[in-house]
Amino acid sequence: MSRIVAIVGRPNVGKSTFFNRLIQKREAIVDAVSGVTRDRHYGKSDWNGKEFSLIDTGGYVVGSDDIFEAEIDKQVELAIDEADAIIFMVDVESGVTGMDEDVANLLRKVDKPVFLVVNKVDNAKRAEDAVEFYALGLGEYYTIASINGSGTGELLDALVEVLPEKEDEEEEELPRFAVVGRPNAGKSSFINALIGEDRYIVTDIAGTTRDAIDTKYNRFGFEFNLVDTAGIRRKSKVKEDLEFYSVMRSIRAIEHCDVCLLVLDATRGFDGQVQNIFWLAERNRKGIVILVNKWDLVEKDNKSVKDYEKVIRKQIEPFTDVPILFISALTKQRIYKAIETAVDVYKNRSKKIKTSKLNEVLLPIIEHYPPPAYKGKFVKIKYIMQLPTPQPQFAFFCNLPQYIKEPYKRFLENKLREHFGFNGVPVSIYMRKK
Repeated sequence: MSRIVAIVGRPNVGKSTFFNRLIQKREAIVDAVSGVTRDRHYGKSDWNGKEFSLIDTGGYVVGSDDIFEAEIDKQVELAIDEADAIIFMVDVESGVTGMDEDVANLLRKVDKPVFLVVNKVDNAKRAEDAVEFYALGLGEYYTIASINGSGTGELLDALVEVLPEKEDEEEEELPRFAVVGRPNAGKSSFINALIGEDRYIVTDIAGTTRDAIDTKYNRFGFEFNLVDTAGIRRKSKVKEDLEFYSVMRSIRAIEHCDVCLLVLDATRGFDGQVQNIFWLAERNRKGIVILVNKWDLVEKDNKSVKDYEKVIRKQIEPFTDVPILFISALTKQRIYKAIETAVDVYKNRSKKIKTSKLNEVLLPIIEHYPPPAYKGKFVKIKYIMQLPTPQPQFAFFCNLPQYIKEPYKRFLENKLREHFGFNGVPVSIYMRKK
C-alpha cells in the first residue's frame, strides 16, 4: 500500500522548507511571496525504514478573490482527501491567525491522523509561545524549526506509526503495468483497445490502489496485471481538479507498479504535466515506456517521428534510454507492440548480472578510462557487484569514493547500458569504500 502525507497550512509558514528537508533535495520553491507553491511538489522520504510520499501543497486561503489562490484551495482539499496523514503547519512568529482557524475547521472534519506542527520554534521563549495553538482544537502539537531540522525526529516517529503497513508480497506476485498520464490523453481508449475484443483476459479484480482497476492479462505467454488509472472517483464534497487529480492517482499507481506506460497526447506534446509524471516514475525507480498516442491525428512527414522523439529525449535528459512508441488507441496502431515493449522493460528491470561478468567487462574499460584525479589523488575502482534489490543497483568499490563525481557515474551507467541492456529502466550507481 502506498503511503501519502500532505503538508498543508496558510502561505509563508515554511511548508516548502520542511518538504525540502524531508526529501533531502531542493525541489520545491522556497520564497517569501504568497502563492509561490502554485504547482504541487511531490517527493519521497523515509524514516526508520518506512517510506512515504510527500505532497507540498500551496498555502490555503479561504474566500480569496485571487484566481490562483482559489485553485490552490481546491488542490489542498484534494490532497487532504487522498492523503493517509496530514501535517498542518503553523508559524509561531505570527501566532494563531484567522487563516489558521479556517484550515483547522477544515481538518477537524477529516477522519485521518492530523499532526499540528508549530514551525520556527528555535528557542525556549518560542516554545512557550507555541502553547496558544491549543486554541485550534486539534489537540497536542509538535514544535520544530524546519530551517535546521530541530524537532523533526519526534514528529516523524509519531507520523510513521500511523501510516499503513505495506501489503504482503504474496499479493503482489504478478508484474504490474500501470497506464498513467494526464487527463484525455487516451488512457481509457488504450486499455479498451487492448482488452475490448481480446480473448486473453483472465479476470477483472478490484485494485489495491485507489481509483484503479487491475486487469489480469496474458499476452506473448506473459501474465501480468494491467492497472487502469483512467477512472475518476466521484466525490460529493471535493471539487475535482483533473490535472492535479491525475498526478494523485499516478502517485499511487506508480508506487504499486513495476512498469509505467506513460500515455501522452501527440497533439499536446510532452508538456509539464506529463514530465511531472515521468519524473515521479523515474524517482520511484520504475520501468518506463513512453506512448505517444493519437499519432493518427498529427500531420507528419518522413522526419516527424525522429523530430518528435528528439524533443522528448532532450526533455528527459540524462535518463534518455527509454523506449518511445507512436501509437493510436483508436486504430489500434502498435498497441500490442507497446505491451511487448513493456514486457521487455520489465525483464530488464529484474535482470541480474553475474559479478564475474560485471568485473570481466567493466574493469578493463575503467582501466582505459579511469576517474579523473582529484587534487593529485588517483581513484582506483577495484571491484563491482550488483546489489540484491528489485531494480538495477550497482556498487563500485574503490579507494576514494568521495572523489568520483556525477559525470563519471553517468559514464559508468552508459557502459552498463551499452553492454548489458537496461532500456527503459533507471540504473543506480553507488561508490563504496574498498
